[in-house]
Amino acid sequence: MKGLSQLLSQRDRLGDVRMKMLAGPVLILMILGMMILPLPPFVLDLLFTFNIALAVMVLLVSMFTQKPLDFAAFPAVLLFTTLLRLSLNVASTRVVLMNGHEGGDAAGKVIEAFGTFLVGGNFAVGLVVFLILVVINFMVITKGAGRIAEVGARFMLDAMPGKQMAIDADLNAGLIGEEDAKQRRAEVSQEADFYGSMDGASKFVRGDAMAGLVIMVVNIIGGLLIGMMQHGMSFGDAGETYTLLTIGDGLVAQIPALVISTAAGVTVSRVTTDQDVGQQMLSQLFVNPQVLILAAVVMGLLGLVPGMPNLVFLIFTGLLGGLAWFLVRQKTQLLVKEEISTEAPPPSQEAPEASWEDVQLVDTLGLEVGHRLIPLVDSRQKGELLGRIKSVRKKFAQEVGFLPPVVHIRDNLELSPNAYVLTMKGAEIGRAEAHPGKWLAIDPGQVSGELQGTPTQDPAFGLPAVWIDSNQREHAQVYGYTVVDASTVIATHLNHLLHRHSPEMLGRAEVQKLLDKLSDEQKSLVEEVVPKAISLTVLQRILQNLLDEEISIRDMRSILDTLAEYAPQQQDANELTALVRVALGRAITQQWFAGQETLNVMGLDAQLEQVLLQAMNGSGALEPGLADTLMTQAEQALERHESAGEPPVLVVQHSLRAVLARFLRRRLRHLVVMSQAEIPDDRTLRVITLVGGRQ
Repeated sequence: MKGLSQLLSQRDRLGDVRMKMLAGPVLILMILGMMILPLPPFVLDLLFTFNIALAVMVLLVSMFTQKPLDFAAFPAVLLFTTLLRLSLNVASTRVVLMNGHEGGDAAGKVIEAFGTFLVGGNFAVGLVVFLILVVINFMVITKGAGRIAEVGARFMLDAMPGKQMAIDADLNAGLIGEEDAKQRRAEVSQEADFYGSMDGASKFVRGDAMAGLVIMVVNIIGGLLIGMMQHGMSFGDAGETYTLLTIGDGLVAQIPALVISTAAGVTVSRVTTDQDVGQQMLSQLFVNPQVLILAAVVMGLLGLVPGMPNLVFLIFTGLLGGLAWFLVRQKTQLLVKEEISTEAPPPSQEAPEASWEDVQLVDTLGLEVGHRLIPLVDSRQKGELLGRIKSVRKKFAQEVGFLPPVVHIRDNLELSPNAYVLTMKGAEIGRAEAHPGKWLAIDPGQVSGELQGTPTQDPAFGLPAVWIDSNQREHAQVYGYTVVDASTVIATHLNHLLHRHSPEMLGRAEVQKLLDKLSDEQKSLVEEVVPKAISLTVLQRILQNLLDEEISIRDMRSILDTLAEYAPQQQDANELTALVRVALGRAITQQWFAGQETLNVMGLDAQLEQVLLQAMNGSGALEPGLADTLMTQAEQALERHESAGEPPVLVVQHSLRAVLARFLRRRLRHLVVMSQAEIPDDRTLRVITLVGGRQ
């Protein structure tokens, strides 16, 4: 029974899919049929009524959407509705010219109602109304909507590279995941496609308006000729009969066209927010009581002018004044509630005794902000920084292999208003400034223009940057800048410092949690290594050594397998770290040479390498002169290597790796020193830059 129900539900879903797939072709066939086959008046009434209902539905959908992509099908809808109106014009023209001599309802009740009731049966009034509707549709709404769509498409295409770079920056900073990045990239592409399609689709409505004028002239002239020559009607009777039918036909088509054009204008002219058009208008037009008071005063003065319709003006004066009074009263009550809620409780008469609750332990991670940055971290004010910090911690845990401590946030009035300080165990590790409401335009090195703003540096990577206003954001993206908001700046800075200070954050508690997590699958392996082979402290030191050189500790199984093999004979943490690095060699190589079979690296000159080996085998330390020469030559080689676009990787003999890594990374923090033993056998090593010697 269960299998049968599943088959039935699957069949129903397939049926729904087939129906949706057939909707478009069936609609096109219906439109072509209306152009070719004669339709009776009752069917025309149904189709004209459906056309009006469809236009109203399209307008309402465009009003209630919060962003243009919520109605991404609008360009296609615009095309189909235009074809529907034109096919109805063809069908109604055929009926009007064939049966118009029989009376006003010869082409259906809808055309008769629009030709007689709406314009009072006066074809001159109807002609004027029709022409006015065409002018409004063609010259005002459609032309404006088309221009907005054209400019929007141009700016969307120009801003696409900057938006893509901003998405990549958020992804690299850990603010979003891979799926979110794919979704945002797709939305950027869809926005450009949407405005480009709207730019072309607006031409349909303009062409429809012109076609309406031509069809009206053809119907009137054709009706006069057919009425007088074929049916023996007088010029006046033929003119009145066919003109009223033609005007009714034109009005019943132009009114839905005007509604559709209005929907197009609403869709392309809206500003993307979390509100629909109606909410935006109400929340922005009727929110300031000062504006309403001034408007009431102006209307009241006009109402006192002799000869003016005083009652009407005074009614609106009262309405505007009453609304202003209501808004002022509402704001006053809100302020009183806030004052009551923030009022401090009266101090107690007797000071309480000190207790252990008064002892404040040092936070592992802390963020102190100036008073202008408080809205960024206040959940009541929808501060975005809190969510971004959570995303940074989550991405760090997924990439590095352990969960960083919670970031404790507090305000510090001693800081400058826009400053923030990042602390670790009570000590400052980073300080910078951020400007809420502004955007940081970061120069990645290939920008095509300059921006007006406050020059600064990106706090995470030290790149030149400029704090700009919101109105310059699109221009900055077009110029090639990476544009991020204040919350992203702080979150990216935090992410950079977390990676840099990850060894200090890995405590005994974090190591124990890693072991507990691995015990769920490899309990015997964990028990064999800790505490039988090595202590928890030695394991912590090994993991810190790996983190210090930016190696992920996610592969705890391989780490413990290596320690289980070598720890019984070797207890030195540095030696065990070197053995673990060899076991993780493929992952380390993948980190810097993803997908590359040939590894272009830096290497030591043969003579320099021999000198270093002799120094290590002798005293075990570098002489000051040799150390200075080595550092200078390494800096020069690294600069040449990076200028060629290669990763900063130096490969040396296994016995030299640990010493050179500790020495060179004191100044060249981003240099990666790998051992030849860490390179997988299926990769080809090619030294293209030498440290020391001739190049």
